[in-house]
Amino acid sequence: MKVSTRGRYALRVMIDLAQHNDGTYISLKDIAERQDISMKYLESIVALLNKEHYVDSLRGKNGGYKLNRPLEEYRVGDVLHLTEGSLAPVTCLEEGVDHVNCKRASECITVPMWMELDTIINEYLDNVTLQDLLDGKVRRRK
Repeated sequence: MKVSTRGRYALRVMIDLAQHNDGTYISLKDIAERQDISMKYLESIVALLNKEHYVDSLRGKNGGYKLNRPLEEYRVGDVLHLTEGSLAPVTCLEEGVDHVNCKRASECITVPMWMELDTIINEYLDNVTLQDLLDGKVRRRK
């Protein structure tokens, strides 16, 4: 699994909106400047976030984007699945652990290991929220 630039930037946008979450709409220009992301790339990311109801948008002079639910309801796994699709560590699991897509799956002794890794990745990311990130609850293991 390798998270693309799109996934990383989507998460940065969500964190930026969370950090500046005062109930007002935040302009794309402000986010782009703070995050050093091109407006064009940012537009495609927020369009997806808006379409999937992760953010609300408002056009006009005081328009922009804002989060539409409490920070603890935004899971990192959801944001990454939205932008990345599968987070599977190997191609044969891209359709999920219930649908191993490989003609050698029945004889491949590594499939259970990849399935377990996929489960660990998804469970971990689904248990980290924007609130956790802002509160510094996610720490690097030594």
